[in-house]
Amino acid sequence: MAHREEIIEIFNTYSENQKFLFEKNLLQFLIQEQYALDMTKNTAFEIIQKYEPIEEVKRAHQMSFEGFIRYMGSPECLIFKTDCGKVYQDMNHPLNDYFISSSHNTYLVSDQLLGPSDLWGYISALVKGCRCLEIDCWDGSRNEPVVYHGYTLTSKLLFKTVIQAIEKFAFLTSDYPVVLSLENHCSPPQQEVMADILQCVFGDSLLSDMLDDFPDRLPSPEVLKFKILVRNKKIGSLMETRARKGSDKHGQVAEYEEIDQDVDGEVKESKSLAVLEDNSEEKSDTINVAGLPLFKRRRVKVAMALSDLVIYTKAEKFRSFQYSRLYQQFNESNSIGESEARKLLKLKAHEFILHTRMFITRIYPKAMRADSSNFNPQEFWNIGCQMVALNFQTPGLPMDLQIGKFLDNGGSGYILKPHFLRDIETQFDPNETPRDTDPVTLTIRLISGIQLPPSNNSSSNKANTLVILEIFGVPDDHVRQQTRVIKRNAFCPRWNETFTFIIQVPELALIRFVVESQGLITGNEFLGQYTLPVLCMNKGYRRVPLFSKMGESLEPAALFIYVWYVR
Repeated sequence: MAHREEIIEIFNTYSENQKFLFEKNLLQFLIQEQYALDMTKNTAFEIIQKYEPIEEVKRAHQMSFEGFIRYMGSPECLIFKTDCGKVYQDMNHPLNDYFISSSHNTYLVSDQLLGPSDLWGYISALVKGCRCLEIDCWDGSRNEPVVYHGYTLTSKLLFKTVIQAIEKFAFLTSDYPVVLSLENHCSPPQQEVMADILQCVFGDSLLSDMLDDFPDRLPSPEVLKFKILVRNKKIGSLMETRARKGSDKHGQVAEYEEIDQDVDGEVKESKSLAVLEDNSEEKSDTINVAGLPLFKRRRVKVAMALSDLVIYTKAEKFRSFQYSRLYQQFNESNSIGESEARKLLKLKAHEFILHTRMFITRIYPKAMRADSSNFNPQEFWNIGCQMVALNFQTPGLPMDLQIGKFLDNGGSGYILKPHFLRDIETQFDPNETPRDTDPVTLTIRLISGIQLPPSNNSSSNKANTLVILEIFGVPDDHVRQQTRVIKRNAFCPRWNETFTFIIQVPELALIRFVVESQGLITGNEFLGQYTLPVLCMNKGYRRVPLFSKMGESLEPAALFIYVWYVR
């Protein structure tokens, strides 16, 4: 590690005697190569004091090559901007102005049909910064509601233990509000038990009344810090909820009729694939013409005690963009299956953006994904969907994009949407060639690899390494390039190849670095990856940390690159 030629070359370029860097030499390097324009001589002194291991050299205000390589391997030279690792965005916009890290069927840790339900699903999602959790609730024995994937062989959890686990870990990673999206199949008596549990466990953290300053608009993440929001069906208005505050709601039940249009497998398995149990509080009629179901009408009972805990996140069936424009209330949010959402974004992308500008929209995986696979979330972020819910337990490209995107803004789980997804007069359409954008020309010199993981498919463990660089964003920006293969070298491969990308909509763009070992017969073997927002990249000589398929750090494995971009 101490004799990496590429680092020696940089060091010798700025060292006057090829042995040491003086403060002025280090300062010159920081400004010219690392684009640290606000650096001073005092900063160079602090870096020397921190990283130079030889006391005599340190006292002389100089840096040896050993000190320089320690600095280059430090967190200060990572590709991810330090500023993006803090909450730096304006958190005072309404909730619908943010992308919100969201999970689908959070209780599952394997597949959707046979796998176990586990509290770890909730704990790990919260630790990863997830801010919207899904809880499927069903009647249990002894008047204890349970959480599981209905009409499957997945195991069951007590609703109470789920809520207790969430309470313990809700604000460990982020201070900003957590939304509990209830998929509620319980009878009214057990809904009342759910309401009691929510109030007892969360106490004052549970938002159970509208805020005085927000009677007709959504509050901001800042205002809702350390609050739990319940997303569920709701009866009546917020003013009616306030009027009932403090009254005894025991035994009070309301019924409403809901219509599911175009029942084609997009509604969740528990509604579209199963025969409702005899004791279910959801009674349904399907109206048929020529043997084809046109729509399903359901009468649903809701306990007022639970309904009144729903304030700013009322779940409402999506009908059409026109219906939403005319009738949808500010506190109503929609859940749309991925296939229906994909059709809408292809046919009516601009209308979809105008919808997500006004209303929180949640996208969830289609029912056929019994293996808990995920869709690519980028296409729905491109149209401003706030809650793009993924199966957090399933590693792969979609979760790499999810984790990479939400590195931004301090890992808070809330990212302010770009202005063109919030503007009432927006003309933005991700499917069209962008107009009036501020493109970025990004140049990356991929210099070398550092202690890359060995290949499991090689008898000698020596990988034939290559790196793929891929941009994800609007369709016009999606591009993939790769290096040549370095044979039988994962310890210190050197590519020294330069790649240039012109990114039309950088505000939505992510870049993914993937290291593979070439396999001519079995296909390429994944060795590690790192994904981050393009606008969170530092310029200059940078280290790209690598993570395993399961998201675990592969430290000290990394890529060494040079980054430069201009707008």
